[in-house]
Amino acid sequence: MVHFHREKYVPRGGPDGGDGGRGGDIIFKVKPTLNTLQNFRFKRKYVAQDGANGGPSNMTGKSAQDLYIPVPPGTIVYDDDSGELLGDLVQADEELRICKGGRGGLGNQHFATSRNQAPRTAEKGEPPEEKNLRLELKLLADVGIVGVPNAGKSSFLAAVTNATPKIANYPFTTLEPNLGVANLDEETDLILADIPGLIEGAHQGIGLGDSFLKHIQRTRVLIHVLDGMAEDTLADFSQINAELALFDPALAEKPMVVVVNKMDLPDVQEKWPALKKALTKKGYAPMSMSAVSHENLQEILWKAHSLLQEAPEIEVVESLPVYRPEADPRDFTISREPDGGYRVSGASIERAAEMTYWEHDGSVRRFHRLMVTLGVDEALRKEGIEDGDTVYIRDFELEWQE
Repeated sequence: MVHFHREKYVPRGGPDGGDGGRGGDIIFKVKPTLNTLQNFRFKRKYVAQDGANGGPSNMTGKSAQDLYIPVPPGTIVYDDDSGELLGDLVQADEELRICKGGRGGLGNQHFATSRNQAPRTAEKGEPPEEKNLRLELKLLADVGIVGVPNAGKSSFLAAVTNATPKIANYPFTTLEPNLGVANLDEETDLILADIPGLIEGAHQGIGLGDSFLKHIQRTRVLIHVLDGMAEDTLADFSQINAELALFDPALAEKPMVVVVNKMDLPDVQEKWPALKKALTKKGYAPMSMSAVSHENLQEILWKAHSLLQEAPEIEVVESLPVYRPEADPRDFTISREPDGGYRVSGASIERAAEMTYWEHDGSVRRFHRLMVTLGVDEALRKEGIEDGDTVYIRDFELEWQE
């Protein structure tokens, strides 16, 4: 701020405008109890607080608190404009600084010199970082439950855990992955992820399949639930396995428990011997269950646990840093506007314009000195600028005068 010391018997007290406080950073922080990105559907814009203004007597304004945004484990953060991977958040309480708050502007105390002992020059706060992000979620679970729509995956999850997924007798009841924890005994737990039903072409995005398939890439074991009442249960089984392999060949290599559901129905009981024989020929050890009557549920969980002990750990591959030559912030470009004006674009010149108090002559002179230092003045003259022409810098319009 621009301020001068005022005290009795102290004439010409000098500048004592304090600096502004730092703006808040925006930080993603992993919250283990979250398992979806649902909150970001309803709120798309996040803004951290500004730092407080500086005060007289060289008082620095209070810095703003950082804005922490909770995200579930498994969140992958991309810069939506450049496509750059910013972070892969896996561990509980892991943090990723998304945007850095701008520093506070300097008060007029910093601009006093032997020639100008009463400067009416100060800075506004530095413009904060802004980013457009793309978030993806890969759930972190021990076991992924896959199958065609309406096979009984959600009913199985609800029966063995405290999860409460939506359950109904129609396809695509589940539109979001659900997580649940199954307690096998006092010392043994399994984290299960119910993946929405997959259909033919899922690896290409049909039925949002690609959005669902990525969630099982970090599971170590699969439970493939088959609908015993389907017209062709074996064809469904082959179709889902093909979609897994087409999306990611590693998925086809994961240990799998094959389960035929709806054994509480007489028609399925009648079909079970033939299904068991056919699946055994394919090299699997099929099991039967009823999610309704809870038949064989514990046996299936223990089988999955047994496979889990033998399955390799999923390695979270950290992306190597990509080093790119940074653009010189002092560089700038000049282009013509439709009205004949000149637009100057560049990191340093735009930042300086944002931080200038245009109502103070001293601040305006300081900005002009920066234009001269960066070579903007000379470049504009080479472009043929004349008195009265308009110069655009961000949202600011300046009139050129020699």
